[in-house]
Amino acid sequence: MPTQLPSYESIALGLGLSAGIGLLGYWRGALTRSGVLGAMLTGTAIFGFGGFVPGLLLVAFFVSSTLLSRFKGRVKEKFSEKFQKGSRRDLGQALANGGWAALLAIGMGAAHWFAWDTRAQILWFAAFLGALATVTADTWATELGVLSDALPRLITTGRVVPAGTSGGITRLGVFSALCGGAFIGLMAALGILAQALALQNLGWNGGWNFISDASATYAFTLLMLGAGSGLLGSLFDSLLGATAQGIYFCEYDETQTEQKIHSCGQPTRLVRGWSWLDNDAVNFSAAVLGSLFAALAAFFIL
Repeated sequence: MPTQLPSYESIALGLGLSAGIGLLGYWRGALTRSGVLGAMLTGTAIFGFGGFVPGLLLVAFFVSSTLLSRFKGRVKEKFSEKFQKGSRRDLGQALANGGWAALLAIGMGAAHWFAWDTRAQILWFAAFLGALATVTADTWATELGVLSDALPRLITTGRVVPAGTSGGITRLGVFSALCGGAFIGLMAALGILAQALALQNLGWNGGWNFISDASATYAFTLLMLGAGSGLLGSLFDSLLGATAQGIYFCEYDETQTEQKIHSCGQPTRLVRGWSWLDNDAVNFSAAVLGSLFAALAAFFIL
């Protein structure tokens, strides 16, 4: 039997917080209207079922990604015709980046409510960490990698390709992915420390058996889990972009793109990959892989 079912208060709080963040993102031009709905769906699950630390990681991903998307925005405009969607995230992008993490947050809640042992709770949390580390790493790699002075090389062959090409990587992009994943790991460690202090000094019960462990070793492990899973997931994203993702060609502009209808308004033709595997599906798949890697690493380390 479950020890504690999710309260209406926690879900309502998650809905309220995610709605506030979503509306702020819409006002700031980071989300479309459907993107606000996606933010509310994923945010309610993560805040309401996962709790404080998972919610903190979601905010860290959203804020850092939004800021980086605006960094040197005018320079990046020339690459917009290559990407499937713009910098304003819609419902599909919100679910691709946060949907898997939301499902894992619900799993985290189940691990607590049904009184699974501490190790099971750690593995669910590690998987969640890996999922958000991956989407953060991939976003950082995309937003900063396109600014590299060196042309990217295709991850499969090493052939030099134009900037913005799916599957192309640069040293700056790979380093940015590593930093993005490490950033999520660091935020997880800081969040756990803050919650542990609350447990100790304020008598607040956050409900997690493992969350009070705020040792330096544990914090460093989270940092490494975030960096490793984020980098691996980001590279897997690039691998899919270079092989299986649907890539199209606009005859009118003579431009390779991820768009089925190019920004010029002309239909494009498929030149490689699977038409059903778009950028959102690639991002979701990478998040799944990153979460599995983090959970497997945590199984042997923690």
